[in-house]
Amino acid sequence: MNPQVQSFYDRATFTFTHVVYDRAGGRAAVVDPVLDFDPATARTSTTSADQVLAFVREKGLTVDWVLETHAHADHLTAAAHLKRETGAKVAIGQGITQVQERFRRLFGLESEFATDGRQFDRLFADGDTFEIGELMAHVIGTPGHTDDSLTYVIGNAAFVGDTVFAPETGTARADFPGGDARTLYRSIQRLFDLPGDTRLFLCHDYPPAEHEARAQSSLSEQRQHNVHLASSTDEDAFVKMRTERDRSLASPKLILPALQVNIRAGELPPPDANGIRYLRLPLNQIGGAA
Repeated sequence: MNPQVQSFYDRATFTFTHVVYDRAGGRAAVVDPVLDFDPATARTSTTSADQVLAFVREKGLTVDWVLETHAHADHLTAAAHLKRETGAKVAIGQGITQVQERFRRLFGLESEFATDGRQFDRLFADGDTFEIGELMAHVIGTPGHTDDSLTYVIGNAAFVGDTVFAPETGTARADFPGGDARTLYRSIQRLFDLPGDTRLFLCHDYPPAEHEARAQSSLSEQRQHNVHLASSTDEDAFVKMRTERDRSLASPKLILPALQVNIRAGELPPPDANGIRYLRLPLNQIGGAA
């Protein structure tokens, strides 16, 4: 059985959230939900996530899962909000434990912060399977962008996270802590081995002003036209291109707040004694020294 998919685009972070479901009145999963965040005021809101919830309620869907393709560096996740509203389980790749350990040290998080992934309800490994109502899903580990990156294949739909973007944009960067361009190349080859009718649902699109953002791509389009990795590109050439390109990229604007929230499955940090919650800013640690 192939799923129905409704996609929502957050223009502030260029992020797609997808609702994948078996039928109206059936069961669903939400992939990569966005928590709105204003960096100037450090205020959060659930406007984007509530639009997703409105669709879910309109269709009479029961949300079984909130599926994270990885711990994002460019937006905060609304997973915790959706879990509270729907009772869904929150899942991510088992590599999150490495991400948590790395960033616990960077941010100097509280001693009580656990790095065993317990903030999530399920840690998926490569090859795991699960159900969304009448839909069967399986997991492909696709690291390279991050340690915990994975792809959810649900029927003929694959939710690829940041592994690849629209063909004219290319592929994910591999210079974050835990990233590796050679590993990313091999992960993308696994995607290219999926059945030819697989629909690739993207986590981001960065279209020029004259184009609408695209939520999905096809395998044939990626194989033939991806500007970073057409089918003729070998591994060494990709690694050289990706490494050189990554050196020129600025850090994502929300990387510091996003990671502190996303490694907690969308929960905000615990409040201090004064009742206020704080995000930490490690100086001169991200993107090189000033």
